[in-house]
Amino acid sequence: MTFELTLLGTAIHILIWEKLPEWGTWFKTLISLLPSPLRTLYEQWHCPFCAGFWIALALHWMTGFWTIPELNEVSTRLGTVGTPVAWILDALATATLIYTAIIALKAVGLPAMKAHLMKEEFLTSAFGDGSATTD
Repeated sequence: MTFELTLLGTAIHILIWEKLPEWGTWFKTLISLLPSPLRTLYEQWHCPFCAGFWIALALHWMTGFWTIPELNEVSTRLGTVGTPVAWILDALATATLIYTAIIALKAVGLPAMKAHLMKEEFLTSAFGDGSATTD
């Protein structure tokens, strides 16, 4: 098993659904200019598994990377139907790993954010204006 597609897919998911919307209004304006079907897809594909599947298919097509390289043998064994079946199975495996990575990052992120906020609150109460932060 390789993790290139999972890492790339996770990064793309974070960028598109978590970071770009925070970078000013330009991205939201861009999304609002999309045709209605594409705008609807963007709004509904916040699920890391659903988006991860399509991201994995696109990345596999662009890079040739496999999450489960052994699936490439399935495509040669089954002939013409084997390639789409292998790609879909690999994308499902990759989407599962992307989903797991996003959930894990959120699970770690919440306690980390709470700890950071508690530290800032403590420093502000101890030193007044919070200018003694150690970041």
